This record gives sequence, structure tokens and C-alpha cells, in this order.
Amino acid sequence: MQGGTRPGPDHPISVEPAEEKVIVRIGDTVVAESRNALILREASLPPVFYIPRSEIAMEALTSSDTRTHCPYKGDASYFSAHDGAAKDVAWSYEDPFDHMSVIKGHLAFYPDRVDAIETAPRD
Repeated sequence: MQGGTRPGPDHPISVEPAEEKVIVRIGDTVVAESRNALILREASLPPVFYIPRSEIAMEALTSSDTRTHCPYKGDASYFSAHDGAAKDVAWSYEDPFDHMSVIKGHLAFYPDRVDAIETAPRD
């Protein structure tokens, strides 16, 4: 999608492959296990793992009605735990601005809304 504010010196954003395997748990369920996660660093915010949909148990999530807008990345859609245990545990930029297209097809999880986001050495 065209448009949006480009990251710059006053609001830097970088995206690179994560060096570790990333595992996300909701309760006892592993909802994501990724060897292909990206790590996004944005300004002074904590780093965020973006995990490819193909490495997420999407059947454990359900689409939420929540939507937000980031002037740098675009419009975000949200996902809740399918069993209703937790609302809006993850988000995705389905059609991000062109300069952030690398995160398309990925989801990010809120660390305080899932039971664990763990990292481990890649196998």
C-alpha cells in the first residue's frame, strides 16, 4: 500500500531476521514456533518478533473486530485466542505501507497477553 510516514532519524524502524527460534504459548498450547521470525525495532519501543503465518497455529486464533492505524506501518488487524481465554493477543499488518512490506504475512504477539514468548537456539 502506498503512503504512510517513512521511518527516519526521529523515528527509526529496522527489521531483520531473528537469530533465535521463537516460541509463543497460550496456556499449554504452542501457537507459534518459528525459525523464520523477524525482529522489528522501532524508536524507543521494545523489540517485537513478527512470525510468518505459516509457522503459527492459526486455528488457535480468531480474528477480532479491533483495528488500529500506525502512521509508519499501516492498518493493523487483531487476533484473539480461539478459546476466548485472551482478547487481542496478536496483530498483523495485512496490507502494510510499501516501505514496510517485509512484515506482510506475519503476526506479532503481545508479551503481556500470552503466557510466554520464548527464544531458543535454532535446531
